[in-house]
Amino acid sequence: MESTNPKKLRAELKDYLELASKEPIRIQRRSGESYILMDEERYSQMQMEITNLQRKLLSMSNIINGETSEYKGPQSRIEGVVTN
Repeated sequence: MESTNPKKLRAELKDYLELASKEPIRIQRRSGESYILMDEERYSQMQMEITNLQRKLLSMSNIINGETSEYKGPQSRIEGVVTN
């Protein structure tokens, strides 16, 4: 990951935006605060991955806590349908 400071980022914004499309850029202020500049598509992918992992974790937690019911399969749904 490339690192820079705000002053250099402003001076070379075009170059850093191009680089950010390939890899994240760490921007650190003198105060110690850090920010990450990255491609929006990559950010969206990361958000989706986080959401998927959270769902999996919730499912596992439900299984461990016994908060699940037995899967009856598609046949049980069909049996409840009345045909004329």
